[in-house]
This record gives sequence, C-alpha cells and structure tokens, in this order.
Amino acid sequence: MGNLVINDLTQEFKKDDGSVLTALDHVSLKVKDKEFVCILGPSGCGKTTLLRLIAGLAIARTGSIVLDGEEMKGPSPKIGFVFQEYSLFPWRTVIDNIAFGLEMKGMPREERYRIAEQYLELVNLTAFKTSYPAELSGGMRQRVAVARALALDPVLLLMDEPFGALDAQTRNMLQTELLDIWEKTKKTIIFITHSVDEAVYLSDRIVVLTPRPGRICKIVPIDLPRPRNRTSVEFATVRRDILDLINKNCSVQ
Repeated sequence: MGNLVINDLTQEFKKDDGSVLTALDHVSLKVKDKEFVCILGPSGCGKTTLLRLIAGLAIARTGSIVLDGEEMKGPSPKIGFVFQEYSLFPWRTVIDNIAFGLEMKGMPREERYRIAEQYLELVNLTAFKTSYPAELSGGMRQRVAVARALALDPVLLLMDEPFGALDAQTRNMLQTELLDIWEKTKKTIIFITHSVDEAVYLSDRIVVLTPRPGRICKIVPIDLPRPRNRTSVEFATVRRDILDLINKNCSVQ
C-alpha cells in the first residue's frame, strides 16, 4: 500500500539575523495508493522542503505525515527518494550502485545482485551493468538512480525534479520511461517539477503551490487518457488552464 496523509504541515527556518522564514504554511494533502501526483510551483515555494519532510529528512514545526496508518517521524524503508543530482558512487559500477541499498540492509550478496539485475533490466541498462557513472549520459545516470531507489521496494517514491538538468529530448524520453516503470511497479509517486508540460504529461493530479510561504492553491485532476499526446488540443487546453491558474490565482498572496 502507499496511502499518504499530510495534515496541517507547517515548516519554518530561522535566518542568520534571527528572523523566521515560513517555507510551508498549513499544507494538507492526501495521496492514494498507486497514484502519480506532481507538485508544481515557483522556485522557493517549499516543494523540496515538503518532499524532505515526507522523507523524514527534516521535522516539521507543526502537523503530521502518515503513511499507511503509520506516522512518519524519520527516514523509513517504505519511502524511496530520487534527487535531481544523481548521487551515484563514482567508484562503483552501475549494478553495484543499484545493489548498494540492499547491501546496507545486510542482504546476502547473491540475493541483492539478483534483485539489482531485475531493476537494471526494468530501466533498460543491462548492457551497461559493469560501466561506471562517468561513462554514462545524464539520462542513463538518472535511470540508475531510479533503479537503485526501486530496488529497495518502497511503497512511496519521492522524486525531486529528477529530469530538471537534462536536455528537452532526453527529458521527454525519460518521462515516458518513468510512466512505463510506474505502470509495471504500481508505486505511489510524488514528483516535483517546475514544468507545467511535464506535470500534465505525467500526473493523475497536480498540486499547485503558491509562492513562499508555500500553501496549496489548487489541486487539479488530469483526466487525459494515457499515453498522452503533447501536441493534442486537449493537452494544450489543460496546460493553458494550469498556466492561467498559476498566473492569475496562485501568484496572489
């Protein structure tokens, strides 16, 4: 299962001058099992802060995060995280990187490499299993990062702008590959992006945040059938409506 309930989450940071900066302000959200949700908003609105709180990498000032009935108060094996930076170990091969988390769990070598091979195949990188990160393209490195997160079999996968640093063609290709992986694994995914196009292409729902302090402006269901055609009139209409929402409503404080 991967049902997530975020209730009344507020996060503040103390600045060097002693003043307090509110990053997130009373955010509440429910994400259903197997759902693909994108979080969209301007730079500095608290998107990454929200993901770090869900992952247990930080503690909120107020509010709670509950995954499948269990309140999250720190990092959990139920939650996987894919960062924008690939965070791969340059001295380990592709398959060794994928197997790393399983090694840290104490899984026997034969079993962890059997699982790593499965996820290597899932991201179509079997031919590169003995390669090192420096020998791969940016898109291939990110696929390794996705495979490494999935190998731990989390119920919830958090993705913080994982394709943001890639060129447009590679980014579009990896979006399609990610949807294929999601269809096969049925993980619950929360995906951060700045791109309206990316959010419309990927998600079941888009959560639009206001500029700082981050509040939920609106949650938009995306009812377009998959696979989605970026050049269709329907796709363009949804994209335009969300852009209008951001410009006219969600930018107002």
